[in-house]
Amino acid sequence: MEARASTQDTQTAFAGAIAARAVEGFWERLETGLPLLPPPFAGYELRVPTDQVATHFGRSVAGLSIVEAASQLGLLYCGLLPSEWRATHGVHYTPPSLANRLLDQAEAAGLDWTSARILDPAAGAGAFLVPAAQRMIRAMGRCDPAFALKNVSARLCGYELDPFAAWMAQVFIEAATLPTIRAAGRRPSPCIDVRDSLGVTKEQVFDLVIGNPPFGRVSLPTDQRMRYARSLYGHANLYGLFMDQAVRLARPGGLVSFLTPSSFLAGEYFKNLRAVLWHEAPPVALDFVTLRKGVFEEVLQETVLVTYRKNGARGSAVVSFIEPQSGAPARLEAAGSVALPATPTGPWILPRHSSEAVLAGRLRAMPQRLSDWGYKVSTGPLVWNRHKDQLRDEAGPGTVPLVWAECVTSDGRFVFRSEKRNHKPYFRLQPGDDWLVVRTPCVVLQRTTAKEQARRLIAAEMPASLLGRHAGVTVENHLNMLVPTVACPPVPPSLLAAFLNSAAADRAFRCLSGSVAVSAYELESLPLPAAADLERFMGREIDRADFEQACDQLYSADGAA
Repeated sequence: MEARASTQDTQTAFAGAIAARAVEGFWERLETGLPLLPPPFAGYELRVPTDQVATHFGRSVAGLSIVEAASQLGLLYCGLLPSEWRATHGVHYTPPSLANRLLDQAEAAGLDWTSARILDPAAGAGAFLVPAAQRMIRAMGRCDPAFALKNVSARLCGYELDPFAAWMAQVFIEAATLPTIRAAGRRPSPCIDVRDSLGVTKEQVFDLVIGNPPFGRVSLPTDQRMRYARSLYGHANLYGLFMDQAVRLARPGGLVSFLTPSSFLAGEYFKNLRAVLWHEAPPVALDFVTLRKGVFEEVLQETVLVTYRKNGARGSAVVSFIEPQSGAPARLEAAGSVALPATPTGPWILPRHSSEAVLAGRLRAMPQRLSDWGYKVSTGPLVWNRHKDQLRDEAGPGTVPLVWAECVTSDGRFVFRSEKRNHKPYFRLQPGDDWLVVRTPCVVLQRTTAKEQARRLIAAEMPASLLGRHAGVTVENHLNMLVPTVACPPVPPSLLAAFLNSAAADRAFRCLSGSVAVSAYELESLPLPAAADLERFMGREIDRADFEQACDQLYSADGAA
């Protein structure tokens, strides 16, 4: 453990040394006439070739806009940090096109750059604060430079745990306000505090709290878990804590503008956070980032830009789709407006494409859920790698078939198989394993799918013949089980599986899913047509084309035809 920490410290020092030399080259090329603010530490000596390459890089990016140059230098530092350190601290710097779009959202919501007090509680290298400083200077027009500079220093604030990132942010803010600094003949006061935002309990409030908070599961000390208990359910995620804190730090009527993963929109773990936002800071604008890959380095994550108003009315929020463009403004496509659910903890049903705006509205009006169809959802009980020694190649006394996720094919059929590495078809029961056995006919559905896949919902009926030949089966935990709660559910399992495999149900699910997980909570929250609307398909072989058309009609704006 000590060796790993030592290696990580060395890599972090190396990242800081390279980035510091690049920032020095950048500063020299700007010909500011001012000495560069000293970095917070100097603990790593670079060899001459490396030193020269870093300097050349800094000088070359000085030809870009200040915002783009700051982004490139920030990415250099971020990319050189140890991967484990970045993952632990959730460090992912924001592309300029997305930072500017979030600032545009705040401006459209009424933010006044001439008077607003602004905080980024996870400032990093200043991705939001640098363009915010430029907008503040621009908005003040031809006022006295010394007054303008003092004004920016007083109203712009960042909190950042990493002292080196905080130093870069301050340097870049000075670079962004350089003409005003020269005219005023003085530097601005520091805008960045090296501190833990989540530990702030008594603090000033702000007109805008903006940023891209770190994300990832985290274990909390007792005092922090008590402080953020109102927004927690189960494990804590860093970005959820920052969202809760941002609401606390915004003044009444003020704004919170955050770029976050979209998982909070629907998952059960975030239901209490949704309730906090529902009651205290409803959204006014949401932009879905259309790309998952390539937006943040080493991250495959669906993200959303949202602006909330503290103590705002729960009216309609404007929804758009945004595609980042390298070195250019992001491409934007409007998709209408949406309202929050009637239940504070409920999933936010939102279009994931401009063509789904009408569908999302229809879904919010549909009262039926899986429980009305006579089903509940549970996760397959077997975590197979905890029971490796009980897997068998052949059936025998005390064994049951093992149903893997691979048994549910992409076209919605059930094929009993175990072809993947380490998979075996049977499971040997031991005393006390009865809870692992499934004896009830059900529908099994894959638990992990991505938005890039043709379908998010991939389901199949568990064959009654498989259950009939054995004392039951066991199902691994990469599958959901949709189990009847009554002897004769209104929709039989075969028809339920066919419905879930329809394109219409898939589009509906995408409007409430915020992550790659297909969770029991989301499935049980999926709006459904009335079971009676499927009556003509019960008890007969389904014509796929006819069924798809019927499902489309059930989810259309006009309802069933």
